[in-house]
Amino acid sequence: MDDDELIDHAREATASAHVPYSEYRVGAALETADGTVFLGCNIENANYSNSLHAEEVALAEAVKNGHHDFARLAVASSERDGVLPCGMCRQSLSEFCDDDLRVLCDEEDSKSEYRLGELLPDAISAETLGR
Repeated sequence: MDDDELIDHAREATASAHVPYSEYRVGAALETADGTVFLGCNIENANYSNSLHAEEVALAEAVKNGHHDFARLAVASSERDGVLPCGMCRQSLSEFCDDDLRVLCDEEDSKSEYRLGELLPDAISAETLGR
């Protein structure tokens, strides 16, 4: 699967989003090292702090199914505005993904690519907790 196909999966995931408050749909497609793809969408709650983010939902589904080795993440919004994972999602991803995880962000006519380590340098980890 190429990058554009993974982004297409993230776009498709936006259709399942529950966003009665912001109306801002986000979808994520997380690809494992063996090529399996897990989708996630944002699920809002009136108490915003209880809302689930698309990246977290995809990651939880993958881990629940026994996957712990990841290759790429694509993120898309209904606005196709180059949405990036928020800080909380970056930290959650860093628990299971290496700094070199490719993060693809959907834009109107293109895509941006980052590495997780660029987006979250010096993440909190088991090693930092032990210091």
